[in-house]
Amino acid sequence: MPIRSRENLIGAWAFLTGVVLAVLVGIFAGKYTSPPILGILALLGLVVGYFVSEKDIQTFLFASVSLVIVSFAGIQGLVLDAAIRGVEIGEIVSSILGTLLVLFVPATIMVSLKVVFSLAKR
Repeated sequence: MPIRSRENLIGAWAFLTGVVLAVLVGIFAGKYTSPPILGILALLGLVVGYFVSEKDIQTFLFASVSLVIVSFAGIQGLVLDAAIRGVEIGEIVSSILGTLLVLFVPATIMVSLKVVFSLAKR
């Protein structure tokens, strides 16, 4: 039986919970997402960022910054496309990308601050 690492169990569960919650809220709430739900997503993002291990920082920052940039660009393109065509699927995808941004921006900021503080200690 393989031994599993438990060093990042809290961060992994916070990440999974946050992504599932962001997608569900994006699908069902749409533009009318309540501030407490967004606060929970931001808090989960902070937890995810806090528990990123030292060896995974570079990979996490690369992936999360990519996701933030692509999500923002996707929202802008889908909003424009939905305004021109009146397509409702664009609003759903735009909402999902927006809630994912609420999750990943605090996580990215937290990890970036950890890197800056570790560099300042040297």
